[in-house]
Amino acid sequence: MALENSIFPSRPDSLSLPVEEKVESEEVEVATEVTASTGVFNVSEELGHVVTTETTSSLPNSAPVKRSFQSKLAEREANANQHRKKTQGTEKERGRFGWARTRRKRQRYVEKNGRCNVQHGNMRETYRYLTDIFTTLVDLNWRCSLFVFVMAYAVTWLFFGAIWYLIAYCRGDLDHLEDETWTPCVNNVNGFISAFLFSIETETTIGYGHRVITDQCPVGTMLLLLQAILGSMVNAFMVGCMFVKISQPNKRAETLVFSKHAVISPRDDKLCLMFRVGDLRSSHIVGANIRAKLIKSKQTQEGEFIPLDQTDISVGFETGDDRLFLVSPLVISHEIDAHSPFWDMSQAQLEKEDFEIVVILEGMVEATGMTCQARSSYLAEELLWGHRFSPMMSLAEGFFDIDYGAFHHTFEVDTPSCSARELSLAAARLDAHLYWSISSRLDEEPTLANQAAKQPDSGSANSKGGEPTFIVGEMTDIQEQSGLGELNGSVATDQSESEA
Repeated sequence: MALENSIFPSRPDSLSLPVEEKVESEEVEVATEVTASTGVFNVSEELGHVVTTETTSSLPNSAPVKRSFQSKLAEREANANQHRKKTQGTEKERGRFGWARTRRKRQRYVEKNGRCNVQHGNMRETYRYLTDIFTTLVDLNWRCSLFVFVMAYAVTWLFFGAIWYLIAYCRGDLDHLEDETWTPCVNNVNGFISAFLFSIETETTIGYGHRVITDQCPVGTMLLLLQAILGSMVNAFMVGCMFVKISQPNKRAETLVFSKHAVISPRDDKLCLMFRVGDLRSSHIVGANIRAKLIKSKQTQEGEFIPLDQTDISVGFETGDDRLFLVSPLVISHEIDAHSPFWDMSQAQLEKEDFEIVVILEGMVEATGMTCQARSSYLAEELLWGHRFSPMMSLAEGFFDIDYGAFHHTFEVDTPSCSARELSLAAARLDAHLYWSISSRLDEEPTLANQAAKQPDSGSANSKGGEPTFIVGEMTDIQEQSGLGELNGSVATDQSESEA
């Protein structure tokens, strides 16, 4: 520990072992004498901060403390942990000169519920919203949509009601209300309220029969046709907007769930990044497709800074594994290979990184045929190294039972803390070691055969009439000269075969 190294630079080995009570008291006295003169400070690398405690300059000798050095050190670390819990409101990290500073929490690019945390400002070409008024009305929130829906009908009714009142006023129908010989433009219109009611009856085609237009008013006839046409257009437009807004697949995405955490663990001897996705409804998503993006700022070799740079994370596009049959929850896996942005990232480096992984699930809603998109994201601190998702499927009587209570559960597995690159290099070294060890053994066999072939008088004693003799398991000089010997060097023939 740091305290032991600072107080006892040359302490004996007996301090780390249990000793007698007398020795313990002597050690405590020595420690208190040193701390009385220099002050006690405990630097814990695990805690990440310095805890300073001042002590009195003298310790009464009448009450000796009978505690070991390790117990006292453990007590100080416990006090430091309590102090850490009190000041754990903000995460601390070391600055350039060792000063503690507050670590800024990363702002999400995409929220966990799929909402993109982006606001557009200083837009000068706002007229473009009016060119696509239908989409603009559909994109409005429900409060604004209902307000526009009510005002669209109210304004048209008031507008045409005012025109009907103006026609009656200009023709003098209001001055001949009691004259039975006078033929008005619209019967029983005696004020603005009655004209407004007639406008509502005309546009909604209610037709109560009390207020009707007469054939003595050609201007009224033209206005009636115009209001009927415009009223039909308003009905179609507003009803269409409300229908599209109600049937939007955004609410369907609420039943598509993603796991709270992503995990990194081995799968088939390869380090993989995995997360889980599921569908809570019985109606399926047709043609479901999954993709992932890495959101991280970077600086190019030319010095250009790119904020929130997007990099594709392969989740099976080359093999077709990104096309899902989402009947039961699935674990989506990204193999960390040489093309992965996590190729050089280890567990220690992961804790220091600042990035965000955005996952997007797209598909067609089976009930409505509309395209649905569900989104979620994972920050660097939401990646669990050395974890795996718990199983949640069991076989019941005639069907498969899915326990969504274990959807977000994970458990720890044995996972190396090094990066995928280091794992690949270690595996390559192991394969190379096995290869060279086998080949070296094969090379030893021809050397043994050559030594046996060079033994003196091995071939002359057995030769008859100058004929070459082949010995089992050995090589002759004739074979060495002709170059017919193999690398393993063993020739097994018969006398009859050599003569033949």
